[in-house]
Amino acid sequence: MTDWLERLRAGPALLLDGATGTELERRGAKSALPLWSAHALLHHPALVGRIHADYVEAGAELLTANTFRTQRHTLERNGVGERAAALTARAVALARTAAAGGDRPVHVLGSAPPLEDCFRPDLVPDDDSLASEHGEHAANLAAAGVDAILVETMNTIREALAALRAASTTRLPTLVSFVCWDGPRLLSGELLREAVAAVRAEQPAAVLANCLPPSNVAACLAVLAESGLPFGVYANLGAPLDERGRERSEDCAPERFAAHAASWLAAGATLVGGCCGTTPAHIRSIAQQMRSKSVAH
Repeated sequence: MTDWLERLRAGPALLLDGATGTELERRGAKSALPLWSAHALLHHPALVGRIHADYVEAGAELLTANTFRTQRHTLERNGVGERAAALTARAVALARTAAAGGDRPVHVLGSAPPLEDCFRPDLVPDDDSLASEHGEHAANLAAAGVDAILVETMNTIREALAALRAASTTRLPTLVSFVCWDGPRLLSGELLREAVAAVRAEQPAAVLANCLPPSNVAACLAVLAESGLPFGVYANLGAPLDERGRERSEDCAPERFAAHAASWLAAGATLVGGCCGTTPAHIRSIAQQMRSKSVAH
């Protein structure tokens, strides 16, 4: 545990996995809203495990468990709210099994996303709901045995703080990531600089930007670097133009995506990976590049 946290602080950089939800879609699994990727936990758990294993084989050192939609808040819309803890545990177990199958240490993060649509900051619930729902999800993640909690795709400062505070009560390491478009700005319109300043008091292990197109990463890197905290990026290959999330406006081959990641690493990032639309091939290309750089030095 301490080894990867130290690497977050001082390097060498860590490699996160790529997308789970869009990879499930790419492999033919049903992913209807509201459950989206959680649907596979009910009907295709072996496929979820296979995807995790493919990312381990590709070189990922951190796996994000498929808990993006295992919050009671979402599951209740499909009549299975009482299965929140069980489905969270199943998701973590699948990631843990894949991690154990590698030839090197691989750690498991628990995803703690926004309660509502990631691209709709106007839908963020009231503060009491945020505290209650994120508190339950964080407790479920801790009970399931994650190594750390990844508060991700946050589109408002208010919900980021609520999720981060809930995660911090577990005493597990926590990371927090914001989705940014139109420069270093959250979808709420709040500045990334303000968001990073707001979460510093909660002492996250790292601050990140995710689910943003590669073309917007450079605008965010300087802000993340100025934070004085370890920072990272995992970009997507599309734009949030509809409720499902993506139009492949910035689709790029694995080698090109790895070149983008190289620029993030050069700017000081100590954690890189992929979000929506990325595949094990994209992560493999980054891993190969990171190994080549390590050998060269």
